[in-house]
Amino acid sequence: MVGERVYPEEVAEEFPRPPVSFADREARDIELRAFDEPDGEGFGALVEMYVDFDPADRAQGVPPVGEERVREWLNTLLSQDGFDVVAWHGDRVAGHATLVPDDEETYELAIFVHQDYQGAGIGTRLIEALLGYGQSEGANLVWLTVERWNRPAVALYEKVGFETASAESFEMEMAIRLN
Repeated sequence: MVGERVYPEEVAEEFPRPPVSFADREARDIELRAFDEPDGEGFGALVEMYVDFDPADRAQGVPPVGEERVREWLNTLLSQDGFDVVAWHGDRVAGHATLVPDDEETYELAIFVHQDYQGAGIGTRLIEALLGYGQSEGANLVWLTVERWNRPAVALYEKVGFETASAESFEMEMAIRLN
């Protein structure tokens, strides 16, 4: 137990590390790549994905609405010592997953898949590649929150190895041990 959060005792399986290429369920070629150049050419494509993000898919106020707010949010997010993986379909961003540092040992996971790409298996692969990236860089403990009614998301997190850590409110907290 770290703080009040409970983590599984068992270390998760080894996850694939980016870059990872695959065809999604729609037969689109997707490439998952670590995103470690916040000022690089891919930043604009990432901003574009979030500006076009369906408001119905926003949770806990993120991603923010409007290009300026998206840019500020991403600049803050990407300047931390976390890990980011982006799903590319050609030169278009299909999804983004991030491990945001909580402290020296723990990270919070967040994932966003653009509505045009949901339900095609990209989210699972994106989380697996992100966790693999985190494992390879020494990340140890990862947690997330999810609305308990969001059964597809809960099933996805369980599929990749997250366990329920707390379910006391309308949100569930789930956790995994990477190393």
